Amino acid sequence: MSYLGYVIGAYAVFIVVLAADALAGALAVRRALRQGRQQAARQQQRRPASVAMDQELER
Repeated sequence: MSYLGYVIGAYAVFIVVLAADALAGALAVRRALRQGRQQAARQQQRRPASVAMDQELER
């Protein structure tokens, strides 16, 4: 009795799941970076042009 087919199938499934997990992680990182850039752009647009962030406010 040979288990060669079972072993090859098990390794194939492992490789497919490993690749899918790596791809999902890469896509999640790309999505998080894109959302961060979009949020930074929105905050930059909301900030008034007359007051810089590093400028001290005066009364």
